[in-house]
Amino acid sequence: MNVSGCIQLVLFVGVLSALTKPMGVYLTKVLDPQGHTFLDGLFGPLERGIYRLAGIDRAVDQTWKQYGLSLGVFSLIGMLLTYAVLRLQHVLPLNPQGFGPMSPDLAFNTAVSFTTNTNWQNYGGESTLSYLSQMVALTLHNYTSAAVGIGVAAVFVRGLARHTAKTVGNFWVDIVRVTLYVFLPMCLVYALFLVSQGVVQNSDKYVMAQPVEHVTDAVQQTIA
Repeated sequence: MNVSGCIQLVLFVGVLSALTKPMGVYLTKVLDPQGHTFLDGLFGPLERGIYRLAGIDRAVDQTWKQYGLSLGVFSLIGMLLTYAVLRLQHVLPLNPQGFGPMSPDLAFNTAVSFTTNTNWQNYGGESTLSYLSQMVALTLHNYTSAAVGIGVAAVFVRGLARHTAKTVGNFWVDIVRVTLYVFLPMCLVYALFLVSQGVVQNSDKYVMAQPVEHVTDAVQQTIA
């Protein structure tokens, strides 16, 4: 490993170590249904609105069987939704390139992969998937599958801490709170950073650009 690699490793370990305690304390508050964070004023009304709309009682805890069933149903529905979007992208909007449907086996593999937070890809996203497929079918799971993983970790800790109790929390509350209070703020901040650096995102048809340096006049670059 060269000097640059060593510096990167030291910085990574240092930042990770520095964030461990404050992030752990914050996650403890997020994963407590009655916990309070500094983002309550911003996301609290949205959280309560989701509970009302979905009929979720945040005060009700689930047994491990109920939690596991909720997790399974949620993941199955998400996987089927992803599969359907990938297979039907040719008739759905936000497909300016006119991409056809993904093959059944690849669509199933992709749906299972993103649902389980594996994110294994056997295709080129910009040359295979429409904007809608990327936003609805895949980006959705970048939130939900990660939230499910944190929820499962929380259940494990609760099981150890509540060794005499029969409940391990509420799956739906965990998913909503982790998404709203952890992932959404992080993504909003990072999105603003990307915008500040001039990163552009739109839903227009791909642009064919002529590079400044080229070998022949036929060389072009496709910009999604």
